[in-house]
Amino acid sequence: MKYTEITSPAQKRIALVAHDHQKPKLIQWCQQHREALAQHSLYGTGTTGTQVNAATGLEVQSLLSGPLGGDQQIGAKISEGEIDMLIFFWDPFEPMPHDPDVKALLRVAAVWNIPVACNQASADMLLSSTLIGQSYSRSIPDYATYLAERTG
Repeated sequence: MKYTEITSPAQKRIALVAHDHQKPKLIQWCQQHREALAQHSLYGTGTTGTQVNAATGLEVQSLLSGPLGGDQQIGAKISEGEIDMLIFFWDPFEPMPHDPDVKALLRVAAVWNIPVACNQASADMLLSSTLIGQSYSRSIPDYATYLAERTG
């Protein structure tokens, strides 16, 4: 696979996702970091986005609930270059009926080289990075070249 560079904007597009038992932790984290998060565009799976908005007043574009396709919607936005960072408080102790969707979301985030935080400590590190408020160049798969080679 060949790669190309794209630049994430200074105002990041951040996806917020949390499993049921982790939603209170994500909401508390968003409350603690409300001022910083307000500087960015926020997206969330249905229930998570709605609850974060209600608890913090932050504007969150809510998609479908995760088990109903929201994880896949976030993944599609990542692959289309519309999400720059994923904050995903997943529950390591609870089996998830939509586990394949969760794994697919994490795989897409890795393929498209976006930062991912899976817990409070990593989310704290990402949000406190000096890169959070700057444009940032990152390597992504060069899909145009890939397609040309396969069809040419």
